[in-house]
Amino acid sequence: MKRNCLLTTGLKAVLATGLGGLLVLSGPQGSNAEAKTWPSVRSPIEKDPIIEAKIDDWLSKMSLEQKVGQMIQAEIKSISPDDAAKYHIGSVLNGGGSWPTDDANGPLGAWMSMASLFYGASMDTGDGRLAIPVMWGTDAVHGHNNVVGATVFPHNIGLGAANNPGLMRDIGTVTAREVAVTGIDWTFAPTVAVAQDIRWGRTYESYSSDPKIVANLSKEILLGLQGHPALDNFLSQQKVIATTKHFIGDGGTIDGDDQGNTVLPEDELFDIHGQGYVQTIGAGVQTVMASFNSWNGDKVHGSQYLLTDVLKGKMGFDGFVVGDWNGHAQVEGCSNSSCPQAVNAGVDLFMVPEDWKAFLSNTVSQVKLGEIPISRIDDAVRRILRVKYRAGMFDHGKPVEHQLAGRASLIGHADHRAVARQAVRESLVLLENNGILPLNPKDKIIVTGSGADNLAFQSGGWTVTWQGRDLESRIINPRKYYQGHTSILDGMREAVKTAGGKVKTDPKAKADVAVVVFGEEPYAEFDGDIASTDFDLKASKDFALIQDFKARNIPVVTVFLSGRPRGVDAAIDASDAFIAAWLPGSEGAGVADVILGDKYSFKGRLPFDWPASTDEGGNAKTRYARGYNAAINIGSEP
Repeated sequence: MKRNCLLTTGLKAVLATGLGGLLVLSGPQGSNAEAKTWPSVRSPIEKDPIIEAKIDDWLSKMSLEQKVGQMIQAEIKSISPDDAAKYHIGSVLNGGGSWPTDDANGPLGAWMSMASLFYGASMDTGDGRLAIPVMWGTDAVHGHNNVVGATVFPHNIGLGAANNPGLMRDIGTVTAREVAVTGIDWTFAPTVAVAQDIRWGRTYESYSSDPKIVANLSKEILLGLQGHPALDNFLSQQKVIATTKHFIGDGGTIDGDDQGNTVLPEDELFDIHGQGYVQTIGAGVQTVMASFNSWNGDKVHGSQYLLTDVLKGKMGFDGFVVGDWNGHAQVEGCSNSSCPQAVNAGVDLFMVPEDWKAFLSNTVSQVKLGEIPISRIDDAVRRILRVKYRAGMFDHGKPVEHQLAGRASLIGHADHRAVARQAVRESLVLLENNGILPLNPKDKIIVTGSGADNLAFQSGGWTVTWQGRDLESRIINPRKYYQGHTSILDGMREAVKTAGGKVKTDPKAKADVAVVVFGEEPYAEFDGDIASTDFDLKASKDFALIQDFKARNIPVVTVFLSGRPRGVDAAIDASDAFIAAWLPGSEGAGVADVILGDKYSFKGRLPFDWPASTDEGGNAKTRYARGYNAAINIGSEP
């Protein structure tokens, strides 16, 4: 049986301010949570009477089949552009590990070509069709991470350690630019989960266990992705539509079980898990993704109270709610191909990757039978069209005509990688330092360990493929998927070479110091869930390396790559310095920047409590509290 561990307590923070006066908030005001918990949020994007009149005109012209078609999102491998035209499909997506070509390393131009084909099909008015542009959504969750050669930023847990709001806006800006190059309109980011149990396999998608940090950072990356509503760049051709996800409580499930049950009173649901939505709705987010999890036993995809009464009603969200990958099928009485309950609950756009034809047909029949009111269909389509108009999709023309279309030089551009390298530097958390850091680059340095030259380990899941490896064979992604990326070893070699030295990789060589890099293998949702926070050091060849170096009186700096804190007490105690590097992404040289020389200091602070290894009774303890950084304790710049 799993244990509850490392639960954050006393989280009652309610954010009352926002940048630029965007927000009007009211927090919990007593015990009557149903009436007073959820704030009214004033979006800076007001309804435009001209757009609303155009939508009225569309609704008057559209058949039921055309309306329901707009509510469908199909995966690019299961639909053709001709299908999209024939069935009036409103949206497509590429899932993790799905690309326009059969191989990830296909030509970059294939993304734009496919975007143009779907767009052209959606604008074909033959056979009585209506010209409504199709949207393409993608999981650009730490950069445009599905595309080989793109800039890949640290996963959210590392950005939470950096906790630099200005940097977050730059990251959003870079991500939007690289997505726009490929002709895609929409990213399923930011994730505003507030993970409360680090055994959850999606912990690295959470900025922190502190809802205030999550809210502040998610707002800033949103402004980078979509643009600022007070500026002239909002949803410009260099921006993309963003998605706040997953509404709501995904980070609070019992025992950290992915897609599990979040059991909380309503005021705590808001206090802990609602703050990111307050901030991002107040900054103009246009889509919100429903969550797989349940709240007090009821699946969110089927919750009219949460999706309609709370999100759209009390909080005033006027964009559209998108479902997660067949998430509607988990609602009682539903399947992949049928779920009137989720339509009525308030899901507007359904992510039905493969069974979309049957879902469309069944939904049309359910409206005709009176199971779904036509008013609910009209509301969903109105919201979808509203977002498409706000994003300029009716005005910007073909994807190939957009400002950044096809500009391959922007994918992984040096300026973009510089932002990512800064993020790596600022994300590093120094847990222990016995006077060994910073290292002198002129010393004899060994760099070794399973993660030293391992780009898949550096980036983790949601990078080119879904899990960062094959789900069945567990073979990690090949190096060819990480074009232009720099490993930690690469970065160390370059920095030491510049100083006139040379890095050694033979662990048996003589040296002044050894740097050992190791950690978790790549994983993503559900497959990353674990029963214990302990990391198995007994079976680790890397830990054996550390012990061998210590036996030879060679000081050891350990760099730990992981999507969450892990119980590694023996490795920490055997190291002269221990660094939590999280999942740094494409710019491993950022690690070398900080541990070599004195140009940069350790700025990162723990975004989550770090557990001690469990004792024989299985009791989880905290070794370092959230906010800890050994550099702070020894007087270095925080």
